[in-house]
Amino acid sequence: MRKQRHVEYDECPIEGAMDIIGGKWKPSILFRLADGTKRFSELQRLLKTITQRTLTQQLRDLERDRMISRHVYAEVPPRVEYSLTERGRSLEPVLALLFRWGVDNVLAEKATAPKAPAPRRSADGPTSVGRSMKSQAAARPRAAKAER
Repeated sequence: MRKQRHVEYDECPIEGAMDIIGGKWKPSILFRLADGTKRFSELQRLLKTITQRTLTQQLRDLERDRMISRHVYAEVPPRVEYSLTERGRSLEPVLALLFRWGVDNVLAEKATAPKAPAPRRSADGPTSVGRSMKSQAAARPRAAKAER
């Protein structure tokens, strides 16, 4: 649910900006639309893990905040396209900087991070851990029989 925006951001305009463009998906939606007009299904495909409901809500919020425009074509089947407004386009330099920061700091960090060693494979099961668990489970019935 969208929060009520009745607060004035005189002290920190960043709070006001983040109220409009913040969240998990809005910057990514705006970034994809900076590339050009997109249909709903294109955005959903580009954003991979976003749900239909979330994408719909985020697009409505961005449209309400005049960041994007929605154009409905009088066709069957219906066709709807989304694009950045002038206000949305004014964020392109910020999105480009955010993209560059992500490349330099997130992707670069992932590339240089030490990778966890792959689990060892064995004939008994998928991993040595799995094998030892199987061995322990198999030993339990034998131990119970021996106690009788």
